[in-house]
Amino acid sequence: MLQLVFVEDDPELAGLIGDFLLRHEMQTHIVPRGDEAIAEIERLAPDLVLLDIMLPGMDGLTLCRELRPRYSGPIVILTALDSDMNQILGLELGANDFILKTTPPSVLLARLRAQLRHHSRPASATSVSKTLATAASTLRFGQLQIDPRSRDVRLGDEAIALSTADFDLLWELASHAGEIMSREQLFKLLRGVEYDGLDRSVDVAISRLRRKLGDHASEPTRIKTVRNRGYLLAPNAWG
Repeated sequence: MLQLVFVEDDPELAGLIGDFLLRHEMQTHIVPRGDEAIAEIERLAPDLVLLDIMLPGMDGLTLCRELRPRYSGPIVILTALDSDMNQILGLELGANDFILKTTPPSVLLARLRAQLRHHSRPASATSVSKTLATAASTLRFGQLQIDPRSRDVRLGDEAIALSTADFDLLWELASHAGEIMSREQLFKLLRGVEYDGLDRSVDVAISRLRRKLGDHASEPTRIKTVRNRGYLLAPNAWG
């Protein structure tokens, strides 16, 4: 049975959601305080973390930021706060999805299953990994250098530390610099499956890349958002 940690201070809501998920082969461990969650997550090593924003001890956004470097599984924010800023902050801080508490249980279940499914797929099976294995030369755009053999990324004199998944995404964007890559294309290349319309992992990873590569979060010039089409790495924006 899949194991989830649900960080939620409303015991009635936590119980209702926990009972519903249990009927669908998901065991939920309830943690009522944000400042107790990291220790419990590290102890339990769950398949997924579900968390509220308004929590005693530590709010959910701070918890997400603190947890992300320590936990590689999916983090999903479940909240009553229907705000674009909260969604942006949550995704920027490392959440994989942002779901409102008013979402029907069946939709919540589908989105949690999507996250679990995608995170269980080995990265070695992706097209990006195969491309990297045969890549011969470093890509350079101004001060940005990407070495596929050592998987090193440098921006000027600074070494940029990236996870395997984030490096794969950057490599794919850089290999098609100046071209628009749709979310569907990137998802298929990175995950090896068709995009299901729900997963936000590509958007989250784009936000992380922008932050690490010194791009502007709301008005990016290096990794651009092309409305209704996808993302584009601008080859002439790196100094």
